[in-house]
Amino acid sequence: MAARDVDAEIAELSQTLASIENVLEPEKMRERITDLEAHAAAPDLWDDVEQAQQVTSQLSYLQAELRKVTELRQRIEDLPVMVELGRDEGDADAMAEVEREIDDLRKVISDLEIRTLLSGEYDEREAVVTIRAGAGGVDAADFAEMLLRMYLRWAERHGYKTEVLDTSYAEEAGLKSATFEVKAPFAYGTLSVEAGTHRLVRISPFDNQGRRQTSFAAVEVIPLIETTDHIDIPETDIRIDVFRSSGPGGQSVNTTDSAVRITHLPTGLVVSMQNEKSQIQNRAAAMRVLQSRLLLLRREEEQAQKKELAGDVKASWGDQMRSYVLHPYQMVKDLRTEHEVGNPQAVFDGQIDDFLEAGIRWRKQQEQAEAQ
Repeated sequence: MAARDVDAEIAELSQTLASIENVLEPEKMRERITDLEAHAAAPDLWDDVEQAQQVTSQLSYLQAELRKVTELRQRIEDLPVMVELGRDEGDADAMAEVEREIDDLRKVISDLEIRTLLSGEYDEREAVVTIRAGAGGVDAADFAEMLLRMYLRWAERHGYKTEVLDTSYAEEAGLKSATFEVKAPFAYGTLSVEAGTHRLVRISPFDNQGRRQTSFAAVEVIPLIETTDHIDIPETDIRIDVFRSSGPGGQSVNTTDSAVRITHLPTGLVVSMQNEKSQIQNRAAAMRVLQSRLLLLRREEEQAQKKELAGDVKASWGDQMRSYVLHPYQMVKDLRTEHEVGNPQAVFDGQIDDFLEAGIRWRKQQEQAEAQ
């Protein structure tokens, strides 16, 4: 095995981190942290709970990001000293430690580099994810529930807060649909590559003849609306229906008509919320999601107009974007990036970071190709 050129590897790591620092701008991060710390210290901060949570969440995120970049730079700067000591003393164990540190730094820096690729207009927003069962009957409803658990486990692994806003249970098993928020910076930019049609192939646990079944579920990801977005919805453009919340099998969750369904008449968009106990809370959550969908719809219309003017009408995303095969072999494969793994159970347990990273890199390549 050829000896590694650790000096060249250290120089490469330093250059890559410098590129990341140029994008993240640590000095501006420090200025923003100082500003947020001042807001967080205000005595009336918690008079507006939602605003206070946004301030503290963003402050915590920026502090962690700055600490990560600063520590990485220090670790890289320490490496030449470790190399010099190892060479001077002829210490093979010390040089092996240097190589392990380089390998670890390469992985951490690669993960951080993904963050610099999230530069879209809404990428830094929190995300609202909706999963809908597609073709495949009860298997599709069960698949939708499996996907919901997958994303919630992914968020849990990263320490991201989530809130399930609405669940519509299927009659026999699984979900017709579910909507949840991921309350973390850049959740939308990260999870937006999951939008599309997911396909599951397996021996159906609901088929008494043990036949193989293919089922589908659709995933929609939208950015969470903010007060600065100014999406005005006239009362005459919406119809609001209230109904009684229900759980699996139609069992009543409460005895009041607290669930809310809002229909946006001009577009036909429908949003329902039932997971809060109060009708007022469900209505507020439904309006927030409706505004988010309208915001994304407006953005998509603007992009479509630009593509039409440019004479390019081809879609960047195919409908079917990932296959989960449990029989006759074990494989999860992304059909856009070609990334695949042979452990579907780990994927369904929330280990999807490699798919997310591959998707983000693929999307960036698509954007660059379209811009040329």
